Amino acid sequence: MNVVHLSTYHLSGGAGVAATRLHRAMLAQGIASTLLVGIPDRLERHQPEDGVLYLANNFLAEQTAFGRFVAERLYFLPYERSPAVRFGFSPAQFGANLTFHPAIQQADVLHLHWINFGFLSIAGLRALFALGKPVVWTIHDQWAFTGGCHYSRTCLHYQTHCHTCPYLKKPGERDLSYRLFEQKKSLFEQHTPHFVPPSQWLGDDLRRSTLLRNAPMTVIPNTIDQAVFCPVDRADANARLDLPDTKTKRLLFGSANVTDERKGFRFLAEALQHIHKVRPELSLELLVFGKGKTYLFNEIPYTVRHLGILRDADDIVAAYNAADALVVPSLEDNLPNTIMEALACGTPVVGFRTGGIPEMIEPGLTGYLADVASATDLAQAITRLLDHSDPITLRYNARHFAEAHYGERVVVKQHLELYRQKSERVKE
Repeated sequence: MNVVHLSTYHLSGGAGVAATRLHRAMLAQGIASTLLVGIPDRLERHQPEDGVLYLANNFLAEQTAFGRFVAERLYFLPYERSPAVRFGFSPAQFGANLTFHPAIQQADVLHLHWINFGFLSIAGLRALFALGKPVVWTIHDQWAFTGGCHYSRTCLHYQTHCHTCPYLKKPGERDLSYRLFEQKKSLFEQHTPHFVPPSQWLGDDLRRSTLLRNAPMTVIPNTIDQAVFCPVDRADANARLDLPDTKTKRLLFGSANVTDERKGFRFLAEALQHIHKVRPELSLELLVFGKGKTYLFNEIPYTVRHLGILRDADDIVAAYNAADALVVPSLEDNLPNTIMEALACGTPVVGFRTGGIPEMIEPGLTGYLADVASATDLAQAITRLLDHSDPITLRYNARHFAEAHYGERVVVKQHLELYRQKSERVKE
């Protein structure tokens, strides 16, 4: 069986990383797998990898891919409510035609992942579906069943019909979200892939949507290489990151963009202020990785060590192992890679009770949950974890949970069974 994965990114962004990990896991198990990438990160050009093909594989193709990305943004520019939502809404009006690409022609199964930002348009999706090949689509956010947004926040219009979109400058009954919703409705009436939400939360949202409530769906989590993400000696982790060995408790926060409001850093800042006030004797440090404005750290009443953007896997593993807990105060999230990585490293997690996060944390066993957007409850969850009587067992439980739920063989087996089912139905 020849599986071709389609992803806008290779090693950038949570969805790109998740697609790459699944591709690698399949190759490791002897499965013919190809990852076709739409937009290569600049650093990725110097990191060739088995089975990874770049659609933009020369200078002209790179410029064309960049042009599609720019065209997408320019198309949305007159509609956007503010720059804050610029990358939270994808009109999918510009994309590549992949139907004649050799990898697509040779594929037995097409497996879509995150395909926005000028990689695939709605018209491009229609052309791929019309090839008649089995199509599986891992959705990493809500875009497939909304009128264009990746996360609907508090808006529930996707459950009836998108309109009056809060992402738009001039929301109305027949605004851009309404028109894009109609385009997707036409698409899915003719062709319906098999959707794979990585979390039950996203699967429940899909079932509540007008567009996909009757679509075939199987919840399968993302996977992670647990030979890479694993517990290491704390002293070695500290040395790797030039951190001093100390008995001070360390918390970790990581995000591709620390300033992304959806990631909730401000709630962590408020929670730490609360802890400092009610537990002044508690000695804490905060480790932060990801890009962002460091002035945000001025609100933290403890030492903050900004590790910057960590690209090397050994550095990322060291960050998890140097921490006593990962804190994920996201306001909305699917199945965060950071939680999966932390658990695999044996690091317990504190997070808000939202999205797929409650599916990843067993309160009292692998971490603790807090009420969404409650800095006070988040502070209490953090202190409960730091006060836990048996932190060694917490770390063991975290690793065991990751092995049982996100192990490569566990996840790949589920995908192979789905591929076989889809292939048999196409033959019929």
